[in-house]
Amino acid sequence: MAEMQVDLVAVERKVWSGTAEFVFARTSVGEIGILPRHEPLIAQLVDAGMVRIDPSDGESVRVAVFGGFLSMDGEKLTILAEEAELGDQIDVSAAQQDRDRADTDDAAGRAAKARAEARLAAAGQAAE
Repeated sequence: MAEMQVDLVAVERKVWSGTAEFVFARTSVGEIGILPRHEPLIAQLVDAGMVRIDPSDGESVRVAVFGGFLSMDGEKLTILAEEAELGDQIDVSAAQQDRDRADTDDAAGRAAKARAEARLAAAGQAAE
């Protein structure tokens, strides 16, 4: 099976690195699925979204990402996020509280709710 090198890096640290068969991400122009040998591209990530990496060996890795870009050169996919959090490290109850407390009457509240929902998606929690 074909593989590609994937590096997901946040400003403060490398979040995940390895070989993968597929990556799903939400960009500013829509959702994208990337397979090995995908045509070269650069895309802006949504402000609050979830990236799913299907490694060559093992279970899918879900990551909440907040802003940034991805770049594919055909052999290697690099995801540069402003912030990122692995799904298995997310405090689900705190994210649910953040979502429930968010005041969607203003832009800051809508952004807070979107961040909480991205964290819940990465943690494998269905939206309510």
